[in-house]
Amino acid sequence: MSLTILSDEQIRGLLEGLTHEEAEGFIETLKGALHEYSTGTQSIADGVVHQPERTSVQSGTTGATTLFMPSYSALGHAVKVVTVSSPSADPTLPAIRPTGSVTLYSPTGPPIGFLHAQTLTAFRTALASSCLLVKRSTVRTLTVFGSGLQAYWHVRLALMLRGDTIRHVYIINRRFSDSARETFRKIYGISQEVKQREGWEQAQFSLLTPGYGEFDRLQKEHLRSADVIYCCTPSTEDLFDASILTNHEGRRKGRLIVAVGSYTNKMRELPKELLLQATRTHAPGHIHYHKHAAEGGVIVVDTLDGALKEAGEIIDAGLEPKQLVELGELVMIDRLAKEEEEYIATQSSTETSSFSESFDKLDLASPSSAKPTIYGSESGTTGSGSKRSSSRSPSRRGSSSTLSLPFHRRSSSQLAPDDQQQQHKPQTPAYENRLSRWLSVGNVIYKSVGLGLMDLVVGFEVVRLAKESGLGSTIEGFSS
Repeated sequence: MSLTILSDEQIRGLLEGLTHEEAEGFIETLKGALHEYSTGTQSIADGVVHQPERTSVQSGTTGATTLFMPSYSALGHAVKVVTVSSPSADPTLPAIRPTGSVTLYSPTGPPIGFLHAQTLTAFRTALASSCLLVKRSTVRTLTVFGSGLQAYWHVRLALMLRGDTIRHVYIINRRFSDSARETFRKIYGISQEVKQREGWEQAQFSLLTPGYGEFDRLQKEHLRSADVIYCCTPSTEDLFDASILTNHEGRRKGRLIVAVGSYTNKMRELPKELLLQATRTHAPGHIHYHKHAAEGGVIVVDTLDGALKEAGEIIDAGLEPKQLVELGELVMIDRLAKEEEEYIATQSSTETSSFSESFDKLDLASPSSAKPTIYGSESGTTGSGSKRSSSRSPSRRGSSSTLSLPFHRRSSSQLAPDDQQQQHKPQTPAYENRLSRWLSVGNVIYKSVGLGLMDLVVGFEVVRLAKESGLGSTIEGFSS
């Protein structure tokens, strides 16, 4: 069996050249894997996807933290090893740019790919965020905190997928750093042909730093005008004052807010008050102020387990599992709606699938007149009859919910059988419209701490494209 080796430059060139259709293909593939992760079983013997917890080692001498992230799926398995600067490193030590590698293995063990991890990691993180971006009804203004690779690839994928509507990109950074210069160099270096093909040749880009005298006023304006906010910094404190978005004026507009830069329980980018507002429950009889954008009552996360242990914002806000929903759970809404129609039409009396607990609260605005499709896809391989159980995942108890989401939720082994096997109850069109409305025009907050599974899935796709394009080095018979 051959081994494909790809450098960071080769991976970057391959991903920069993706067409809109190829980028959407990457999204569909990732959505299928995230859906399986959130709805399948975490048992190696029984499951298609297995995601062990990552481990790390730290060096006081170099100030480096090295992370080890294994993952397993039907494609094969992978291990990513990446080294970054420790948050607690001596500030006199030189900063370490995130670097490392991803090794891909076939399902039976032989290694088939060795990939540089720098661009791959930034791209796969932005790709997961884009699963929500593509469902937004309006994407004209992006406001981005940070100017590193994460920031660049979030902007680049947004331009690739929604460039025909994007008109302003505001980048906010601590200073006009080398990474900021590099990010702007790459953006302005994209050919006019690509800009026209993606539809953003008229888009305007700007950089704002605290050294500018009008910083506070402009930062407030950039946040208020944003349709999408990307937070891509390893910050240990809030990036902005919560009141900018939580007061009456700030709540008039719905936004997608993505936080991917902080990855330990001591780091945070988003203010606690913003998360508490998004997850606040209301007493019976509460009158929603209709000039405020819809709130979902939950924070979207890539991994429930990881968010509860590693997301400083989630921990600082004291959020409970029932106030979080995994991105992979949202992917299956399309298919569930069709399954429910079939269920009602056939009036089947056979045993139905286990649709475990609901959101504890999903307080959305009035339903829209249309019924948008969630993600516009039916990706994923798990059927409606799958059951999910994990001894690692916290349970989600309590169901005082306004709306019940028909998800296969990961639940604790401590749950009683009756809790794990609730009856399938068909949802109403009004419910589905309200959920779709929240995802497309409401306030949606997504927190990501990263999954090794993302590296595995995207890595296999990159190797496939590289082979089709004749890129990389190949060692024939490496595992023979």
